[in-house]
Amino acid sequence: MTFKTLVPILVLALMAGAAHSDALPEARPVMLRPAETLPVVDRVLVRKAERRLLLMQGGNVVRSYHVALGLSPVGQKERSGDFRTPEGSYRLERRNPRSDYFLSIKVSYPNQEDLKRAHARHWDSGGSIMIHGLPNQLKHDPDYYRNHDWTDGCIAVSNADMVEIWMLTPDDVPIDIFP
Repeated sequence: MTFKTLVPILVLALMAGAAHSDALPEARPVMLRPAETLPVVDRVLVRKAERRLLLMQGGNVVRSYHVALGLSPVGQKERSGDFRTPEGSYRLERRNPRSDYFLSIKVSYPNQEDLKRAHARHWDSGGSIMIHGLPNQLKHDPDYYRNHDWTDGCIAVSNADMVEIWMLTPDDVPIDIFP
C-alpha cells in the first residue's frame, strides 16, 4: 500500500442549538487538511551492528528506528534455528495484520544465495523472517524488548514504529540488511 499524501479525514461536527433538550444534535461533514504528506519509501536498510532500520526515499533517510534482532545476531543466517538475522538483499513480500506479533511484514529470505549455501551443507535454510512489533502476549517486562536482542532471527521494532513502517513501505520494496 502506497501513500503519497494523507487522505483528508471525514469527521462529523456536532452543531449546538437544538430546538429542545431531548432533540438529537444535527451533524454535518467537515474536511480536515492533512498536516503532512507521507514519504514514498523506495528502499529499506537495516544496519545490524547499529541496531537501526532506515526508511529511504531517493537516497535520503526519511525515518530511522531502533531494532532488536535474533538472539545470535552476529553473522549471516545460515540455517533454521541459528537465531541469526539474515544479511543480504531481499524484498518485503507480504503483510500479516493477524500474526503472533503486532503486525508483521515478511522479508523474502531465503534468496537464491541463501538456498545455495544451505543446500551445499545439507541444512534447512529456515524462513519466516519478518519485520514486526512486540509479541501479542508478552513473556518479559516491556523494557526487556527495548534493551535486548530477542527474536528467532526477525527484525523487531516498537509497536508505534511498526505502525509507521507498515504505512510508509509499499509492497515489494527492496530491503538490504547489512552486518
